[in-house]
Amino acid sequence: MIKILFFAALRERLDCEQYLLSCDGKMLQVADVLQQLQSRCQNWQQELSRTDLLCAVNQHLVPLTASVQDGDELAFFPPVTGG
Repeated sequence: MIKILFFAALRERLDCEQYLLSCDGKMLQVADVLQQLQSRCQNWQQELSRTDLLCAVNQHLVPLTASVQDGDELAFFPPVTGG
């Protein structure tokens, strides 16, 4: 299982804090996981298609080409802004 976390406004817009995704022991790219999540419903497709979405694997920022595997934590969040 890959533990997927959503943060900040993204969590609110998806109405989901955490999602568990079975990967059947396969190694995937973050982009593959995003594609699977986007297929859940139209709202998820819209929110998870943002070009400014940030992602982290095991608390390290990574590009969409990064690998994830069974037991990893994958987090998605909108860009951080200051004020």
